Amino acid sequence: MNDHRDREARNGESWNGEPWETALPGPLAGNTVWTVDIAAAAPWQRDCAAVLSAAETERAARFRRPEDRDRFVVSHAALRLVLGRALDAAPEALAFTEGPAGKPDLAEPWRGRLHFNLSHSGGRALVGLSPSAAIGVDVEALRPMPDAERVARSYFAPDEAAALAALPDEAREGAFMAVWTCKEAVVKALGTGLSMPLDRFSVSLPPAPALILSARGARLDPAALTLMRLEPGPGTLGAAAIAEPGANLLLRTLATGWPDRIA
Repeated sequence: MNDHRDREARNGESWNGEPWETALPGPLAGNTVWTVDIAAAAPWQRDCAAVLSAAETERAARFRRPEDRDRFVVSHAALRLVLGRALDAAPEALAFTEGPAGKPDLAEPWRGRLHFNLSHSGGRALVGLSPSAAIGVDVEALRPMPDAERVARSYFAPDEAAALAALPDEAREGAFMAVWTCKEAVVKALGTGLSMPLDRFSVSLPPAPALILSARGARLDPAALTLMRLEPGPGTLGAAAIAEPGANLLLRTLATGWPDRIA
């Protein structure tokens, strides 16, 4: 295949060949993924907390570890900033609801105007936006995975687990994370939650282009989704899935000091 669905957003290049751009959010120009350096926002922790809703503040307070609480606060503040700029709305004014499987959505009067998804892990967050189709994003901090084969046998499709087992030891952990993030992005784009087990569909392993290879009894048409791998920042892997074929994607990095613009 040689169409643009085979091109990946990796090694500093986005899905459509443009470099990652450091910027502040504004009106939405198309499908976009914003990457957020959570640690860099530490001096503005109070500003980030100030724009959260009462429900978000309560959720943040439940975290026992301060680093988990800070990650939640910063990532949700970034989501509000990006959405607010795209919708021309005050970040603190935005209200959210949940879909049938628990996927967050915008509440009235913004409902239906924009698709979005949020993921965070370690010191990095991803905010995915689309004006036209459901989008799912996932980011994972790279870490040792000595049990990658066992986890793959338990949760992945048999062909994925076999392909991972055949890899050299030094390549297995990175490939596992690449598969995991792609599968999570697909499930989040579809909004199915835990109702679609990860072993019901297969995705390709790197270095092959990110593709959905097959779906077994799942409510999933592989040709109807665009899947791509991302490198959101040092020590992380990510993925994005958009529920439209042949979609393009812009990759953006929130500029340092972005919480100053949140008010």
